[in-house]
Amino acid sequence: MAQLRVDFSSETLALGTSMTVLLPERASTQIGLTGHDTVAPPPVLYLLHGLTDDDTAWTRYTSIERYAAARGLAVVMPQVHRSFYADEAHGSRFYTFLSQELPAVVSSFFRVSTRREDTFVAGLSMGGYGALKWALREPRRFAAAASLSGALDVAGMQRHDDRPHIVELLDRVFGRPLAGTDDDLLHLVATAGPDLPRLMLRCGTEDALLAGNERFVAACRAHDVDLDAGFGPGAHEWGYWDAQIRAVLEWLPLKS
Repeated sequence: MAQLRVDFSSETLALGTSMTVLLPERASTQIGLTGHDTVAPPPVLYLLHGLTDDDTAWTRYTSIERYAAARGLAVVMPQVHRSFYADEAHGSRFYTFLSQELPAVVSSFFRVSTRREDTFVAGLSMGGYGALKWALREPRRFAAAASLSGALDVAGMQRHDDRPHIVELLDRVFGRPLAGTDDDLLHLVATAGPDLPRLMLRCGTEDALLAGNERFVAACRAHDVDLDAGFGPGAHEWGYWDAQIRAVLEWLPLKS
């Protein structure tokens, strides 16, 4: 894989930002690594970071480069700070950046597929929330979306979380009660239309966000939204996410 750290100017954010990108390449002479070099533009996974991380976290703390290389998959990891992938009430338009500007920038910089069947999104924690929000709001953009240990019930966190700094952050970012809005994943599930992408959820049973994940699963069942959900031993930590992102890549409907 070719790994690039791209610093560029965002018109939406009106500031300089960055993304880390992995691109498939032939690796026939590289010991221990399988590569791909195809004529067609490769499929692309938008992979989103968590609250305390940045665009380098996935490549620093997991083997995503090795896993993606074996599948000929490009991976785009943007930087969104602590924005919850939202158009902030008191800040910048990070959801607009993510959903509109970023794909256009990626297409202008790199040769990757833009077809729905080749486009995927996933993330951990805050990024799991961002991935499912993007997929539920724009279901015809993606073939599949996955959340790992996602902060999936932000409306519930805003009302009931016992950590004042989290409630203060959510109030700053969103500027309003979240329940029933298009930033509330449970509301998006309840109002989802047809033709959703494949959805996957994984969360550890020792994770502080477990209850919110269980509520999301219950909402999907109540509204007949198909979801591949799995719970098992694990906490909110990189060892769990390294194992689960490998499972996500195996689950993606990639063409052989």
